[in-house]
Amino acid sequence: MSLHGLVDLVSRSREFQAIREKTAKGEKQLILGLSGSQRSLLTAVVADPQAVTLFIGYNQQQAETIAQDLQNLLPNRTVLVFNPNELLPHEEAVIDWELRKSRLDVLKQIREPGSIICVSIQALTEALIEPDYFYQHQLTIDLDTRVNLNQLPADLVRLGYERVDMVESYGQFSIRGGIIDIYPFTDEHPVRIELFDDEVDSIRTFRIDDQLSIEKVDQVTIFPARDRLYVDLDFEQVRDDIWQDAKRQSAKLLKIENEEAADKLLAKTAANLELLENKTYFSGIDQYLPYFSKAYTLLDYLPKQSLIIVSEPARVKEHHKLYLQDIGDTISGLLTSGRVLPKMADVFIKWEELWHSISTHAHSLYLSVLDKRIPEMGTPSAHQMKIKSPEHYQKDLDGFVKKIQQCRKQHYRILIVVSTAERGRKLVEFLKDSDIPAQYTDSIEDKLKVGNCIVTAGSLETGMDYSGFKLLIITELEIYGRQRAKRRVNRTDTQVRLTESDLKAGDYVVHINHGIGQYLGIETLEVQNTSKDYLLIRFAGKDRLYVPTDQIGLLQRYVGLNDAAPKLSKLGGAEWARVKKRVKESVQDLAEGLIKLYAEREATEGFQFPEDTPWQAEFEEAFPYEETPDQIRAIEEVKRDMEKTRPMDRLLCGDVGYGKTEVAIRAAFKAVNAGKQTAVLVPTTILAQQHYRTFTERFEDYPVNIGVLSRFQSAAEQKQVVKGLKDGTVDIVIGTHRLLSKDIVYHDLGLVIIDEEQRFGVAQKERLKEISKNVDVLTLSATPIPRTLHMSLVGVRDMSLIETPPEDRFPIRTYVMEWDDQTIAQAINRELARQGQVYFVYNRVRGIDAMYQRLQNLVPEARIAVAHGQMDENRLERVMLDFYNHEYDILLCTTIIETGMDISNVNTLVIYDADHLGLAQLYQLRGRVGRTNRVAYAYFTYRKDKILTEDAEKRLQAIKEFSELGSGIKIAMRDLEIRGAGNILGPEQHGFITSVGFELYCKLLEEAIQKLKGHVEQEVPDPVLDLQVDAYIGDEYVPDPKQKVELYKKLAAVRTLEDADELEAEIVDRFGDLPDAVRNLVLVTRIKVLAKRVGIASIFWEKKMFVVRSLPGIVRANDKYTSLVRQFRGQVGYVHSRNPQIKIKTDGLSDYEALLLLQKVLQALE
Repeated sequence: MSLHGLVDLVSRSREFQAIREKTAKGEKQLILGLSGSQRSLLTAVVADPQAVTLFIGYNQQQAETIAQDLQNLLPNRTVLVFNPNELLPHEEAVIDWELRKSRLDVLKQIREPGSIICVSIQALTEALIEPDYFYQHQLTIDLDTRVNLNQLPADLVRLGYERVDMVESYGQFSIRGGIIDIYPFTDEHPVRIELFDDEVDSIRTFRIDDQLSIEKVDQVTIFPARDRLYVDLDFEQVRDDIWQDAKRQSAKLLKIENEEAADKLLAKTAANLELLENKTYFSGIDQYLPYFSKAYTLLDYLPKQSLIIVSEPARVKEHHKLYLQDIGDTISGLLTSGRVLPKMADVFIKWEELWHSISTHAHSLYLSVLDKRIPEMGTPSAHQMKIKSPEHYQKDLDGFVKKIQQCRKQHYRILIVVSTAERGRKLVEFLKDSDIPAQYTDSIEDKLKVGNCIVTAGSLETGMDYSGFKLLIITELEIYGRQRAKRRVNRTDTQVRLTESDLKAGDYVVHINHGIGQYLGIETLEVQNTSKDYLLIRFAGKDRLYVPTDQIGLLQRYVGLNDAAPKLSKLGGAEWARVKKRVKESVQDLAEGLIKLYAEREATEGFQFPEDTPWQAEFEEAFPYEETPDQIRAIEEVKRDMEKTRPMDRLLCGDVGYGKTEVAIRAAFKAVNAGKQTAVLVPTTILAQQHYRTFTERFEDYPVNIGVLSRFQSAAEQKQVVKGLKDGTVDIVIGTHRLLSKDIVYHDLGLVIIDEEQRFGVAQKERLKEISKNVDVLTLSATPIPRTLHMSLVGVRDMSLIETPPEDRFPIRTYVMEWDDQTIAQAINRELARQGQVYFVYNRVRGIDAMYQRLQNLVPEARIAVAHGQMDENRLERVMLDFYNHEYDILLCTTIIETGMDISNVNTLVIYDADHLGLAQLYQLRGRVGRTNRVAYAYFTYRKDKILTEDAEKRLQAIKEFSELGSGIKIAMRDLEIRGAGNILGPEQHGFITSVGFELYCKLLEEAIQKLKGHVEQEVPDPVLDLQVDAYIGDEYVPDPKQKVELYKKLAAVRTLEDADELEAEIVDRFGDLPDAVRNLVLVTRIKVLAKRVGIASIFWEKKMFVVRSLPGIVRANDKYTSLVRQFRGQVGYVHSRNPQIKIKTDGLSDYEALLLLQKVLQALE
């Protein structure tokens, strides 16, 4: 759906035509009176499709809004935003891949005719390297290229790429033999280059999720992986200049007796120079840009005939001045603390230089609402546009209708732009009911004629009333007072799944037959002159077990409910069998309980809610955000349950902020709409207040009475709510365990919503059962659960999972650093300056008062509250509520904020002694910030000069990799999910889960449930193969142990010949042509499939022949065997007995030929 026809239409107006013609001739103009989308429309009209257009806004929001408008107005043109870095050049933080990608996309497209780039003055102020130097450093590889495999890795590293074992994200490359995988930031998919010697044999794109090829291409251009390159420059000179400046600055610090800062500066500079010497990119390298290159800006990258549009020049200049002042103040403080060199200030371009670049371009246009000029503009010709903004009706639909009728009489063209087609069609119906012949269309080409009222789906920031051209455009903002938020779609896959390929040496595993051990790695052993891979497992004592890779399916990763190392099993003892027996008995009881409960619920008669009404659709349409697919699915599942005759009992799982509350709100509306009451039970007062505020805002346009019950309501207020529940005047009540009191009587309760049920006590849960008898129950849980458990409980527990996060959020800037007073003070002040709040986590009650004093000294103007679990409950809740209401700026607290806190105004998190906390804790704490579309910051600090334990070092390293695809986030997610599983299964199951590991526990639970339901299938045992052939994956073919384990897992999971064919194709695609040993391995997998299919018990190699034995009970006609002997004359023999044997001679055959013969014999047996 586009608004392209609107640009064609407006281009025909004399005013717009005149501006376009003057701009094309190079005449400088100042256009007055345009605001909002009026600016976007003019930009779309004057943007020459044969040239590049640069739109400069006074802030980031304006640049993004204009870009979004232009994408709708000019759908066939490339419109991009050049985003600011948001980090200072010296700062060390986790790389934001999406931000880097967006900047590189601009540098790639900025020379392409027709491109439109939108940029804020802040982003324009940051220096870049010389354009010619940047564009020279790109690699183009085609089918005629010869590749030097010794040189290529160094070339890619110099371009900013990182070498890895397996490419999973932008900016990475891997080399496996003659296969090179590279993921350029500017490409949609990574590329795979396959070599034959040094010649390019093929180039293919491939998918990240399964690593398989998509399609062949003839050529690939490898664009640099960073926008500032330091390749082949004069390192000797740069090194000397940096070191001399460091010594000078250090001497200045010594003069003011700041010895610590002076030493720190020299030590840090020396460390960075060593990295530069090794030609290594590192976090903070960009602070040295002024030493390498003269400063250039994005303006220098523009082609000569480009058009530059400056929006509000006076505001642009003022914003630039304030930005440089802010940067100057920050750098001044950093210089005093010995953290940077003075020359870092040169990374930011002065106004005079910027304006010189703007004014020397042949084509420029200035836009301003009022006639505010700056001296640098000179004397452009000014033109006042006859366009004004339409009225804001704020849901005054009568006023809106009158305006449409009036404009139709005046022969206007009328366009109404709404966010979705469904909204558009409803609005058309409404207008027709008001005698306005409106028409909905997906495309407005040629439809906007005089007197027409057209409604379409699209996106414009604001509307316009263009009386001189008889055109009225109205958007949702003018009609309803708000626009529906659009989901920003990130291209990276945010679904995190931990796979078996993440199994690494040192991990604990469960062997189904032998118990808990520790995986030590893969070893290739030679037995009877044949080589094969084995997984080495250590058990209690010095016991070791070599598990053949074809038995990898017997191994599962051990996952317990806490971080403690499990007790290793003794190999060969009876203890493991006893443990498994106890767990089986426990899951049997649990399964019986679940099935009985489910059956009782199915048999209970409840209230059947009617299908959705038009009011329900209208209410849901008013949701100001676009739902995620998981949310939509969950809403449908909940409503389907409510429309059944039996009472609903559904569990809804999803992280805080993933949209569970909206699902609950829609269920509550459905209940109230049917004349039933809803009770929302929450564990804490602050959650009660949060939900009360959210529910009240969503229901403000409807006659629904919402009450809240917690200890913060006065006795009189509580009395009124209790009375309203009894007489039916209160429709929805939100409360803590106060709702469970005996004096609460409902007039007609229809729905109970329980938030975080696991946080209620046993007695409270029993009372809950009484209340919720025969009524619908929806339970919300903020802890995710593993998909394995979800699948195990299908059919005995109704569950909905919301795994997709909202996509309009910015990533969280994450710093892992030594504690530094000034950095933390700056971080806190930056948050307070934007009227935000801060969580400061200090996880020890003893010493928290001293930390309070320290913080008060660091940021004297901040209002600080203290909260921890040892405080009186009433006082703690009062502090939390006051912080929620922004009566404090900083909450100094223990990890009690880990769950249940959702305060969108808190967007900076500082953790003291982060090395003391577990990964899952750190992940969940970090998730308390960044809950809006505002950039959030997380500082994980450890103490100065502290020697970290190996575990703490690993944890902090994992946090540094807290990107969407980082291993740290996967481990944290797994730990969180297991915690969620423990909550659902109940505390009495925790010991059993710990004793056998979570995966085996789930398997046993699923088996017990299926058995009780009578779904038991007789499993045919796998054949035992001992073929004495070289069949393994060598290190030279797959060097990465994790990928090797992944392939063995996939081979073990093959069930059909088609699976084997697909897997062979995948291995060849990813790793190249199969070596003999791998080819044998794939063939052995096929033989195993065939053997199982024809009922073979075992195949052994003895005395230069394969001996094939059938399973007991398998009967074949004698002529089957005689036919086999005839078919393979001289190669196959048959021993007739009660358990017949087939003997296949392998004399004189290679391993592969022998396996092929065996495969043919088995195929003949079918």
